[in-house]
This record gives sequence, structure tokens and C-alpha cells, in this order.
Amino acid sequence: MISTMKTKGLLLIAIFALFSINSIAQESEKRFGVELNGGVSFATSDLNDADLKTGFGLEGLLHYRFMPHTGVYAGWGYNKFSAENSFAGNNADFEETGYVFGLQFKHEFGASPLAYYLRAGALYNHIEIENNEGDIIEDTGHGFGFQLAGGIDIPLGSNWSLTPGVKFNSLSRDLDAGTNTLDIKLNYLSVRIGILKKF
Repeated sequence: MISTMKTKGLLLIAIFALFSINSIAQESEKRFGVELNGGVSFATSDLNDADLKTGFGLEGLLHYRFMPHTGVYAGWGYNKFSAENSFAGNNADFEETGYVFGLQFKHEFGASPLAYYLRAGALYNHIEIENNEGDIIEDTGHGFGFQLAGGIDIPLGSNWSLTPGVKFNSLSRDLDAGTNTLDIKLNYLSVRIGILKKF
């Protein structure tokens, strides 16, 4: 009887110790992060009558993890495409800039230090059109779109990680072009490599 009580007591102490260690480990994980990523972009459709060339973009994000695998992110992004011929003239540039905010889910691959991440967010962006001299000739104004993304978190040590991944941005805006209103839809897929610092 006494031996059984001692065994149960030791088992209870071990369980409490395990929970305490797990709780301390979770608290020691960093909740905040800053990420900078960039890479090439590929339009998935024409922009009105513009056949867009391969583009390039950058994005800066702030992260906050509020649950073990779930967090929020917000930041600012820039993406640029060019077209030889379009409704805006020859050799025009189309620049999408603005803000992104959303949810992120990140989970490790089993016992591996590598993790995958999935993101779903909203965009509040606009599209500026520049002529071949670099002057802004049109601006759609800001409006809402969406972003879907996913990738791998590769720890480098000292709370640094590489974050290669892909993302899809979709933005639809109206553009007043003289007496006409054009429905501008910019959809593109980006291949990105990023660096993340957790603190």
C-alpha cells in the first residue's frame, strides 16, 4: 500500500515536472520576429491588355506568435512588372505597393528543427503606372486584395532563420483612364527567399 502510494506520488511529481519543463520551454521560445524577403514574380494572367514580364518584389514583415503554432503578421510590400506594349504606352512599369496583414500557422516536421509555415492575409495595396521615363502617369488608389503563402523555416542558430517559400497575391482595382474606367486585375505568383530574426 505504501509502495503503491510512493509510486503514484513519484509519478505525479514526474508529470508536474514534465509540464513545468514544457511550459518553460514554450515561454523561452521567442514570440516576435522581423522578416525581410524578396524574389522573382510571375504574372498568372495579363493585366488588362499588358503581357507582363517577369517581375521582382520585396516584403518586410513583423510577426507575433500568440499560440504555440499560430501567430499574426503584418508589413509592407513592393512588386514591379514591366510590359513592352500596354494600354499605358510602350515600356510601361506597373508597381504594386502597400500593406499586408494576416494569420500564420507554423509547425515542425516531426522531431526535425525544420518547420513549414502557411499564411493567409489581406492586402491593402495600389498600383502605380510609370512611363518609360519613370514618371507616374496613373494610380489606382488603395484597395483590398488577398495573399496566400507557404514555405519552410530553416533555423540558422541564434534565433535566425531562412524562410524560402512561395506566395500568391491577388488585387483588383478600378483605374480611371480619361472617359473610361478600366478593371485592373493583378494576380501573380512569387518565389521568395527571406531571412527572419526572432526576439
